[in-house]
Amino acid sequence: MEISIIEADPAKRKAKPTDESKLGFGKVFTDHMFTMSYQTGRGWYAPAVKPYADLALDPAAMCLHYGQLIFEGMKAYRGKNGEIYLFRPMENIKRMNESAKRLCMPTLDPDVFMEGLKKLVLLEKEWIPKSSGASLYIRPTMIATEAALGVHPADAYLFYIIVGPVGAYYPEGFSPTKIYVVEEYVRSAPGGIGYCKAAGNYAASLMASAMAIEKGYTQVLWLDAVNRKYVEEVGTSNIFFVIGEELITPPLAGTILPGVTRDSVLRIARSWNMKVAERRLSMDEILAACQNGSLREAFASGTAAIVSPIGQICYKDKEYAINEGRTGVLTEKLYEEILRIQYGEKEDPFGWRLQIG
Repeated sequence: MEISIIEADPAKRKAKPTDESKLGFGKVFTDHMFTMSYQTGRGWYAPAVKPYADLALDPAAMCLHYGQLIFEGMKAYRGKNGEIYLFRPMENIKRMNESAKRLCMPTLDPDVFMEGLKKLVLLEKEWIPKSSGASLYIRPTMIATEAALGVHPADAYLFYIIVGPVGAYYPEGFSPTKIYVVEEYVRSAPGGIGYCKAAGNYAASLMASAMAIEKGYTQVLWLDAVNRKYVEEVGTSNIFFVIGEELITPPLAGTILPGVTRDSVLRIARSWNMKVAERRLSMDEILAACQNGSLREAFASGTAAIVSPIGQICYKDKEYAINEGRTGVLTEKLYEEILRIQYGEKEDPFGWRLQIG
């Protein structure tokens, strides 16, 4: 498919941020976007990079009524000599197609997805921050646009990609966060869409997140829907615990997101000959490890924050410090390792880094 490029009027382009230390996350977007449309019987058509603009949707657009909306989160990085890198982009494309299948949406040709992404990022390359830790966030999204009421898979869709410069995801930066274990609500259940990056999953998390923030915590630690005792995810990220000499994370069983950073952490840790386990981990085991001193570290992983240390857990209104509230050695080592691979500052033994400019 030939991708057309329509550049924005130079006189109408936005002013680029001048202070990268104040970027924040998800507040600033660039001058262009990538779009592509789908119609049953025709397939995907009209791929284009064009000026960033509002979307025109019929009030009956099915994404607004029945939740057919999926997305991904990726980043582009600027190397020290101006190189432009992506990090494991094909894994995000693969995951988006898995989300699409589960929500009865059309899958995307990985080659067209990648080519559109590259053209957009390279057109907006001057927006990619130069400071370490900052990057260009990439948000691919697919929505159902058919104007119809009645619960059934839509016949028309829009796929689009928007990008914008970002700094640290959490206000704390790389400092340890405090998390709150919620028991009243669940994020997902077996047989559901917990493994998809679907908008509905995030809408369902808002109540518990607001509760945690009101109590003074950064994020929610979700428990399983059946027993309400096994840890699953923390906020919008996967979670890891270091108990004794073992790095432990919940298994992929359909209720948690198969994070690209999660997989990266596991593969790096195994390459370091660490003892690694993907298994169910109960709050009872975590608290026992905390009390006997064998719980050494905890951290969250995700594209937005990479690796984020956890310094405290609140469960049943009681607070438990992890590593005396300090960032763990392994947590910091993993963060630096992934960061250096992403920015081209070290060899990439896994073949994850893709240079596009």
